[in-house]
This record gives sequence, structure tokens and C-alpha cells, in this order.
Amino acid sequence: MGIAERKNRQKQALRERILDAARRIVVGEGFAALSMRKIADAIEYSPATLYLHFASRDDIARALCAEGYAQLLATFVPLVQIADPAERLKALGRAYVAFGVEHPETYRLIFMEDPSYTGAALSGGVGTGRHDGNTGDTSANAGTAGSTASLGNAAGGVADDDPDEAALHIMIDALDELRAAGRLSASVASMEPAVWAEALWASLHGIVALNLTCPVFPSVPLETLVGVTLDAWLGVPQAVAAGASNSAAVRGKKTVARRHAKSAGSTHPAPELPTKRKAAGP
Repeated sequence: MGIAERKNRQKQALRERILDAARRIVVGEGFAALSMRKIADAIEYSPATLYLHFASRDDIARALCAEGYAQLLATFVPLVQIADPAERLKALGRAYVAFGVEHPETYRLIFMEDPSYTGAALSGGVGTGRHDGNTGDTSANAGTAGSTASLGNAAGGVADDDPDEAALHIMIDALDELRAAGRLSASVASMEPAVWAEALWASLHGIVALNLTCPVFPSVPLETLVGVTLDAWLGVPQAVAAGASNSAAVRGKKTVARRHAKSAGSTHPAPELPTKRKAAGP
């Protein structure tokens, strides 16, 4: 092994130590707790050393964001093997929500922090070194880039440095197959698959975001919520029937309440029964 190769390996190893320490801080204490000094203390190096690999804390956040997208894509890729496109799409939806719930800080960093992190991460502008013109170690991103490339190829040849597009492409492929087989409702089939896929992604994000920021709100179990959402999007008759049955039950309860109030001699209309569980007070 030559001197140059050994130095590059040492740089890569230290870069990974920096990211590992940053990841532990974000997962354990939240993104707000992340600082260059705290990372330096964790790996027992001076803060100045970190700046040889990352321009700032935000640069580290972008690197973690890129890793997070690659992890999300990695959960999608095995599901491509599911033959039935509807079942594949449901599995993708469940995997997306599970990823967000099981990796809350990573999910927040990707989708709920500064959008510039995601933008820079997906455009390849991660870990470029200091602002003084030093481009840093261009091989430092090789590990993440290589793994993303292989995942991207498995996802249908999407650009290697664009894991979010690769993940979205997997959803679009399933929708294309469903439309070709005539298995989508007319309203859904009339939309471009990319538009439909982004709308579905937004719905799934809403489920995760509410679970992370307001866990008392989705009182329905997540598995049920995801299933109903996907069935409704796919136009599954059972979802419509279940919704109609639930509405009828609620209307029936309201009617009984009004009759009870009337028989009791009340001059005021019966209160509307809540259809959702109230959030607990402070």
C-alpha cells in the first residue's frame, strides 16, 4: 500500500468516525444538540480537525441526510421483487411509514429540518471541504455514493446520486403496471403516474409527521391508517364500504342522541357526537 492510499484511507476512516459521532448525537439528543465542538469531544479530536473534512455543522447534516435517503431507498429495493403491483405499492407504503417511525431523527433531518440539507445532499454537494477553496478528499463520499449507485441500479437505472428519485421511481413503476392492467379508477388512471406517486408520498409523509409531532392525533393504529390510506388511493371497494359503514354508524349514534334528548324534554338540540378522539389536554 502506497503512502497516498494509506492517507486516503485514514481520511475516510476519520470522516466515518465524525459521521458516526454526529449520528449518535442526532439520534440520542436531537438535531438541535449537534455542534462541531460536541462531535470533536466525542471522537477526541480538536474542532479544527473536523473542518478539514466538513465545512460546517450544516455540511455534516447534509451528509447524514444523504445517508438517510440511501437508507430509505434500501428499504424499498427488496420490495421491487413483489410481483403484484398493488401489493408492492402497499408494501412500499408500509415500509415508508415504518422507516419514519423507527428512525424519527433521521426522518426529521431528511424531511422536517432545513430543506437546504435535502437539496444539497441530493445534488451531490456534500462533504466538499472548507470554504477557502479546498475541495477536500473527493474519495470521502465513495462509500455512500457507491452504495447509492448500486441501489439506484436496482431501482431501475435512476441517477446514481439521486436516491429520492430512485425511491419515487419504484412507486411510479408500480403505478404504471396498475394502469396498464386497467386496475386503477378512472380518476387515478387519468393522472400522470409521477403526480399520483408524489401525492401518495405526501399522504404517507403526513401520517409519519403527525405521529412524530402530534402522536395523540392519529388514534387509529398506524397499520390500519396506512392500509386505509392505500386502499382509498387504489380505489379498493372495501375501503369505500368501510367508510360508508362508519359514516352510517356515526349518523345512527347522532340520531339516537337526538331522540334521547327529545324524550327527556330538552329544548336544546343534542350535541354532535365526536367522530375523533379528543387530544389530551396539557
